Amino acid sequence: MMPLISMQKVERLLCIGAHCDDIEIGAGGTIMRLIAQNPDIHIRWVILTGADPIRAAEARQAAALFTQGATQVQVDILGFKDGYLPWQGEQLKSAFEILKQDFVPDLIFTHYAQDKHQDHRCAAELTWNTWRNHAILEYEILKWDGDLGQPNTFVPLDESLSQGKVEQIYTTFVTQQTRSWFEKETFLALMRIRGVECNAQYAEAFYARKIIW
Repeated sequence: MMPLISMQKVERLLCIGAHCDDIEIGAGGTIMRLIAQNPDIHIRWVILTGADPIRAAEARQAAALFTQGATQVQVDILGFKDGYLPWQGEQLKSAFEILKQDFVPDLIFTHYAQDKHQDHRCAAELTWNTWRNHAILEYEILKWDGDLGQPNTFVPLDESLSQGKVEQIYTTFVTQQTRSWFEKETFLALMRIRGVECNAQYAEAFYARKIIW
């Protein structure tokens, strides 16, 4: 049976991102809230691509910033080829199965299953295929494709936490600062919109296929 999600009782958290900045953009504020409310939390931070050493270094630095205060953190950068995850399915599935045997999470963050990016969709599909009886929340990534949907789960964030999230993302992932969408205003705008939708100042939003009430 799928466990009930409780923000105050998450002891083992699995974060899955296709690329080096996905977890932070999609769920960074919620992760910091979880750590503040569960200081004994154990976190497994898994990035599927990231063979480039500069990007990998940025990812490790960002993971360290976003998981400050957690009791135990393990960061895994699997190094699959960026943009080709669906065509590396057998090796990726094997990596997920190894992870499944090694870490049993209370909550999993992964990509939105309807994301237009093929790597993101592949990550979501394999997450659900591997952990069928776990609590899974799918996070969203704003981008050119215009694939934002109607999320059904919201985590309110105050201004300080939201600003801190954005600052850490922007200053850590220096290699991404030339991209047109990689702007502080962009990240804050989406969180502000999701905040309006849940009657908060800012928020991160997720897609929950199943919840137990």
